[in-house]
Amino acid sequence: MTTLSMPAAVRAVQAAEAPAAPRSVVLGIDTHKDVHVAAVLDHLGALLGTGEFPATAAGYRQLLDWAGQSGTVLRAGVECTGSYGAGLARYLATQRVAVVEVNQPDRSTRRRRGKTDAIDAEAAARAALSGTARALPKSGDGQVEALRILRLAKNSAVKARTQALNQLKAVLVNAPSTLREELEPLSTWLLVSRCAELVDPRGDDPAANTAVFTLRLLAQRVLRLRQEVTELGQRMTTAVKATAPSLLARFGIGPDSAAALLIAAGDNPERLGSEASFAALCGVSPVEQSSGKSRRRRLNRGGDRQANAALHRIVVTRMRQDERTRVYLERRTAEGKGKREVMRCLKRYAAREVYALIRADMVTCHQRSDDPATLTTAA
Repeated sequence: MTTLSMPAAVRAVQAAEAPAAPRSVVLGIDTHKDVHVAAVLDHLGALLGTGEFPATAAGYRQLLDWAGQSGTVLRAGVECTGSYGAGLARYLATQRVAVVEVNQPDRSTRRRRGKTDAIDAEAAARAALSGTARALPKSGDGQVEALRILRLAKNSAVKARTQALNQLKAVLVNAPSTLREELEPLSTWLLVSRCAELVDPRGDDPAANTAVFTLRLLAQRVLRLRQEVTELGQRMTTAVKATAPSLLARFGIGPDSAAALLIAAGDNPERLGSEASFAALCGVSPVEQSSGKSRRRRLNRGGDRQANAALHRIVVTRMRQDERTRVYLERRTAEGKGKREVMRCLKRYAAREVYALIRADMVTCHQRSDDPATLTTAA
């Protein structure tokens, strides 16, 4: 029989009576438009439970309270933090829960295990627990988010304007001969202005009357959309100047390209560890494709294609008008590089330049907003 000394026995009783340390858990969430499905894992990866909650503010609170019943939530892996999961990610961040962005499960895994919302939520939790998912989501609560909304509206207005203009010219083809001969030689915007001022004819030809009415309607629509595009462009320029004014000071970077690059970085560019991370995000970092004795890299076809297109526009402009870029192009061409290869190098350099400007401007803006003197002046 084993006996314990008095101090040892006291320590054993105290250890037995001491409250157990709170268990740490990891949360995984599969987000949807109306409901979010959550799964909770312990620190060893055991599934503790799954639940379904409405995609509302009250639902967010219920979800976190439910997960807290299993232990202290250390990390949450959330799918679609830029769309359906944006509100939930912001709420979890305000509750000081570390949020990581989780990509959709691999297709081979999905074919093997099947597809349910609970399985996807568990996969998100396991990705967050293992460290496979490490990307921080965009905060989506500042000037860059406003810039994204403005750019979305502007792009749709430009598309609608182009469509209306094409329809106007198509209607003009079958318009009455006298009207067509009068309007066809005009330039585009003079044609639109003239069509917007057309008056209904008093003839008995219904097709001709309808053509005139349609031309006037489409022309007025084009003018309204043109005004929308102009106003949205002005607001975008103001937002870019308030967020990263250094971008517009660099040659070849206009408001639209700057907006696309800022949107890719987000309101919290510190989530990108280095300029190499930003280059990979923009799809301008080379990808290794080596095998055996072959050592080569291939074009990166991933990343944010809007940001990639913005870098392409910057490089094309500089190749045409910037002297330093033209000298670099001539030198690399003389070394045997093709034009496409040189452009890929220039896009990589441009990404490095843009990242440094965005980080510096963002830090300055945050310091200015946190400065007590600035707050006092604003008040």
